[in-house]
Amino acid sequence: MQYDPVFFSRMLTELTLSFHIIFATIGVGVPVMIALAEWRGIRTNDPHYLLLARRWTRGFVITVAVGVVTGTAIGLQLSLLWPSFMKIAGQAIALPLFLETFAFFIEAIFLGIYLYTWDRFKKKTTHLLLMIPIVIGSSASAFFITTLNAFMNTPRGFTLENGVIKNLQPLVAMFNPATPTKVSHVLASSYTTSALILAAIAAWQLLRGKEHVYHKKALKLTMTAAFVFALSTAAIGDLSGKFLAKYQPEKLAAAEWHFETETHAPLILGGVLDENNEVKYGISIPHMLSVLAHNNPAGEVIGLNEFPKDEWPPLMIHYLFNLKIASGMFLVLVGLLYLFRRRLSRSLEAPRWLLRMIVVAGPLAMLTIEVGWFFAELGRQPWILRGFMKVSDAATTSDHVDMMLVLFCFLYLLLGFTVVRVLGKLFRKHDVFEEMITLGIEKGGRRP
Repeated sequence: MQYDPVFFSRMLTELTLSFHIIFATIGVGVPVMIALAEWRGIRTNDPHYLLLARRWTRGFVITVAVGVVTGTAIGLQLSLLWPSFMKIAGQAIALPLFLETFAFFIEAIFLGIYLYTWDRFKKKTTHLLLMIPIVIGSSASAFFITTLNAFMNTPRGFTLENGVIKNLQPLVAMFNPATPTKVSHVLASSYTTSALILAAIAAWQLLRGKEHVYHKKALKLTMTAAFVFALSTAAIGDLSGKFLAKYQPEKLAAAEWHFETETHAPLILGGVLDENNEVKYGISIPHMLSVLAHNNPAGEVIGLNEFPKDEWPPLMIHYLFNLKIASGMFLVLVGLLYLFRRRLSRSLEAPRWLLRMIVVAGPLAMLTIEVGWFFAELGRQPWILRGFMKVSDAATTSDHVDMMLVLFCFLYLLLGFTVVRVLGKLFRKHDVFEEMITLGIEKGGRRP
């Protein structure tokens, strides 16, 4: 294959973002779950919830360390792989990048204090208060970085004269029209995914026959939180559809294979496009695209044919859009089934078929995060800075990006393997039942 620096720059950036987003999602969502567990333990004087918070924190620290490494790689790649983009947009995105670093410092400082001050305060709420800046710092980091991505989708707060930014307004650039929906969706989906991953771990332990109440309480807390967060994510997703209709109509049209501007536009699920851009084998839901875009079945939805063909996003994002919606509906359904079943039985028990669904929901939630980001980034193509700069004009012209891609593949494989090994050894070495005995929560004897 002929060497193409644009292609390899895109591949390397996509690889780094795909790997980093796993740890970024956990880094944003798990502190919220730790805070909920500790708050629940203090409020009900239940040591099992306090132990949940303690053990989750240990795993969280390891994922934060890897997130720092991959986040640093992203910052370097922005400058090295996309120098023309940074030359134009660097001034506009400098403020959120600086504030993100500041937010991370706050999170890291208080995380260290929180980790080493268990059982050192007379009032347990004092320790819980240390988690507040950690939650704020992790969510603020996501907020500031996401405003950068939002700026790439709806650039505001500057004028471009001869390739140079003039009349820059940093706050206008940061709080652009995409910021509210982008940030809220990232935060809500991170909380949802983290809750479901922790729920999947608890469900897996129960499926393995570890019927201790500790795991049942973990499942109750995580699935309740997951259902609430999943509902909020779905609601924000609806608002995101309306944002696209107003500010990125070509992306919405590509996602729904909608070529002609019309009212009463149908929503297309699945299908195959033929050479004439006719949809075959798809499921058409009348009026629903107009409802998604405008809350009105008679709303007008702009078609792709209104835009130059060289500015069309890849039409394959239709499948990403469908997959994201289907996965989101499944995650809401799993949470609803768990809460409905618990209300009917009024116990912490869950049938094995439901536990299996929860085990599937954890990795599926993370996969949905990945699919969502691919949809967001591919849907902005061919632009890196919508309306101002295309990806092909922003990439480096340097040689050997392909070699860097190979090296980073090995690096991320090594990091991923190391994380799995370290987390596995950490929790095997600190068995939960032995820890309960050590802390006086359980008496010695047969393992549950």
